[in-house]
Amino acid sequence: MTVLPADGLSLAADFPDPSHDQWQSLVEGVLRKSGKDVTGTAAEEALSTELGDGLTARPLYTSDDTSADPGFPGFAPFVRGGRATGNTVAGWDVRQHHALPDPVRLNEALLGDLENGVTSLWLAVGGPGGVPVSGLARALDGVYLDLAPVVLDAGDALDPAVRALLALHETRGVAKEAVRGSLGADPLGWTARTGTEPDLTAALHWAQVCRHEYPGLRALTVDALPYHEAGGSAAEELGLSLATGVAYLRALTAAGLSAEEACRQLEFRYAATADQFLTIAKLRAARRLWARVAEVCGARAAGAQHQHAVTSSVMMTRRDPWVNMLRTTLACLGAGVGGADSVTVLPFDHALGLPDAFARRIARNTSTILMEESHLARVIDPAGGSWYVERLTDELATAAWSFFQEVERAGGQAAALRSGMVGERIAATWAARSRDLARRKEPVTGVSEFPNLDERSVEREPAPAVPSAGGLPKVRRDEAFETLRARSDRHLAATGSRPKVFLAALGPAAVHTARASFAANLFRAGGFEPVHEPASVDASTAAGAFTAGGAAIACLCSSDALYAQQADAVAGELRSAGAEQVFLAGRPGEYSGVDTYVFAGCDVVAVLSSALDRMGVA
Repeated sequence: MTVLPADGLSLAADFPDPSHDQWQSLVEGVLRKSGKDVTGTAAEEALSTELGDGLTARPLYTSDDTSADPGFPGFAPFVRGGRATGNTVAGWDVRQHHALPDPVRLNEALLGDLENGVTSLWLAVGGPGGVPVSGLARALDGVYLDLAPVVLDAGDALDPAVRALLALHETRGVAKEAVRGSLGADPLGWTARTGTEPDLTAALHWAQVCRHEYPGLRALTVDALPYHEAGGSAAEELGLSLATGVAYLRALTAAGLSAEEACRQLEFRYAATADQFLTIAKLRAARRLWARVAEVCGARAAGAQHQHAVTSSVMMTRRDPWVNMLRTTLACLGAGVGGADSVTVLPFDHALGLPDAFARRIARNTSTILMEESHLARVIDPAGGSWYVERLTDELATAAWSFFQEVERAGGQAAALRSGMVGERIAATWAARSRDLARRKEPVTGVSEFPNLDERSVEREPAPAVPSAGGLPKVRRDEAFETLRARSDRHLAATGSRPKVFLAALGPAAVHTARASFAANLFRAGGFEPVHEPASVDASTAAGAFTAGGAAIACLCSSDALYAQQADAVAGELRSAGAEQVFLAGRPGEYSGVDTYVFAGCDVVAVLSSALDRMGVA
């Protein structure tokens, strides 16, 4: 409600709208105080963030940042959702993933989830990590199949798994028109994971069966997770899912289905990350792109993409795994706000082995809290109208469409996989991202930033070993730092202590605290225990303090001014006391006795790996 004064004029009338130039001028002033003397567009660029795929998140968006018309919810191009009501009626489908070979234990886990908020089941069947096809009936004992849709993840065991599932529905007396879920056939996704040649025979057969007998059951899944899990970017994930979907449309229509019937046999699966805005934009862009494909194919009415979002396994960490709860919460929020029809939240201990009951409970309750307590599902397209989200959606869709066209020019998805184009492109993307991770330009909380060396490890039953399949690799953001921490753990087990670094802080606390804290955080990321006793040293006390600390290496921490006065002398004393390597926290300079400089943006992984090597830590 607008409050008007007695004269009837708006209180805001006395406050003129500032111009973009005025805002930019204020930004210049703030940056100048922080030591960055930049003007004009350079000031705005200094506050911008690179998102990959040539996209940039700017610090300010206004109504001038126009984008393509997103339309209305439930109408083409479906940017704002595939249904006019969005998720407001019943929320999104809470779909939990289960990969347990033991049918009895799996049954216990399924019933526990269904009794406590899960609304559909995603089951690994066959293979080393899935329930055997022969155990599927036992695993689903007590599950009301007419109420809880089942989604299969059967890989090359698709045909027997589908037969067993449909036979179970028939035995339980579930009418064919009441069967819901997805058979999960994804031959091209299986090719991406295993490197085998795609065989669409079974997928096309079951699509025909679903078309004629099971109107509520989808036969195929366009799974983009193999590309995300190999290190692909958001645009690459979208572009490859689009190419896969088009390949399936061609095969399905060639097999006798109409374009609309073919579209209705597909479900699309995407990764949701802790970058909530990018996740929102990715799901919205995916719907726009698929709507365009459906329109070109003459299936405009069936162009609403059915989406299943899964929280990213790439972002899950093995160290400080409790932080994964926060990551998955943000990812789930992004998926829900982005309009996903189904959402799977991976348990926080996913990277450690088989999740326990507590982890599964937290995972399923994440969706429940966001829907029931935060009321995210009460609003249709909550992010709609945001200048940032709309612009990001448009830019991401453009980048993804461009990559999709590259894949099509290469002969389509199957040919691009076969030739190595997909693997090479994703590998290059991951290599660039790995450099950002190593430099902590992309921080990983609890791993590369603010690690806790004293944390108690979380032990889980190991997941069944999956043999190397020869397809795309699986990567994690914590890989390089996990290797460093593992070396530190082995040193601790062998010697009773971790590798230590002595922080030689010069001058009073007000001068050295910032760089000492920076250095301590940096070395902990590699498993080094910082020794900061006494709080401050000089040339006369450094050698004794270093020897008493029991460290093998040292790092000078202070201001540039004190470095100029004391660094050479203190470094010399540390050398004489036996320091194998002397670091300095700050930009490279000309200081005798200093081997290596650590600073914001340096390659932390390379620096710490080298230090462990010199110390003989295997």
